[in-house]
Amino acid sequence: MSVFHGGDVWQGPSPDKILDFSANLNPEGPPEWVRAAMLRGLENARYYPDLRQGAALAGLSVHLDLPEDCILPTAGGIEAIACAAGLSGCHAVAQPTFQEYGALCGVHRDVKRSELADYCPEPGETLWICNPNNPTGDALPRGDVLALLEKLEAVGGRLAVDEAFIDYCPEHSVRDAVSGHPALIVLGSLTKVLAIPGVRLGYMAAHPSVVGTLREGLLPWRLNCVADAVAAALPGHRAEFDEIRRRNDKRRDGFAAALTAIGTRVYPSDANFLLCDFGRDMRPTIEALRQRGILVRPCGMFPGLTHGHVRLCVRTEGENGRLVEAVQF
Repeated sequence: MSVFHGGDVWQGPSPDKILDFSANLNPEGPPEWVRAAMLRGLENARYYPDLRQGAALAGLSVHLDLPEDCILPTAGGIEAIACAAGLSGCHAVAQPTFQEYGALCGVHRDVKRSELADYCPEPGETLWICNPNNPTGDALPRGDVLALLEKLEAVGGRLAVDEAFIDYCPEHSVRDAVSGHPALIVLGSLTKVLAIPGVRLGYMAAHPSVVGTLREGLLPWRLNCVADAVAAALPGHRAEFDEIRRRNDKRRDGFAAALTAIGTRVYPSDANFLLCDFGRDMRPTIEALRQRGILVRPCGMFPGLTHGHVRLCVRTEGENGRLVEAVQF
């Protein structure tokens, strides 16, 4: 299948020569404790990974504050999405949002697409939402998500919530509700906040009955030795996650202010990226930036957005300043 995603740093001579605003990753790169865990994990490369995923489950259980039987470790968030996309029944996707939900659900069935404000649940339907949403960056309050779940439960439906960026606004998470709601499925990723997309580490949080059913259809050895070691090392680092979030909040506010000052419409964001409307066709500018080694995420392919819309990752203050200068030529 085609993947609609940022982060294609392999189109130039070397990834380290690219200034990448197209993938929403922590700009500092992996924290030192993550680097140390990856090196420890490599020591087990000579062995097949643990089929039970015992160390990864234990680490994720503490980090997510969930029982182990409510967690399914996955090879990145995309595997969690693909796994949930195979659930029976019809599926609906709230628009505009990450395009892989519709693409992966569409492998199995037709998919209904609707703006969330206009959505009316049908019996047995699974609704997909991203919270905070990609590419807009705004988050639904926790109470609104749970109210939506209640509406779907009333018609025998399900709610699939992708919380890939929830580490930047954890107060909106609903993953703690999965043990009491078999109709709720929460998908997550550790690759964004820890800046390890090459490691592929994600998870699904759901009722034990759902986790048990979905696990049966998955291939063995999904987590490699490096991803397993990072998951196992998660406990004890909550303060560092909080610091990453505080640092991003400060940078995001400054970045938004600088972009607004040059006449850009910047959408409110709870995540580590900004959706911007530059008010003109940005395709020539995007290509010119690419020629200069700067990648951004065009958003004209999202329903309701135009070729003037661009998504920008929040990077360091200096890098954000470079981008503001670059888009003005």
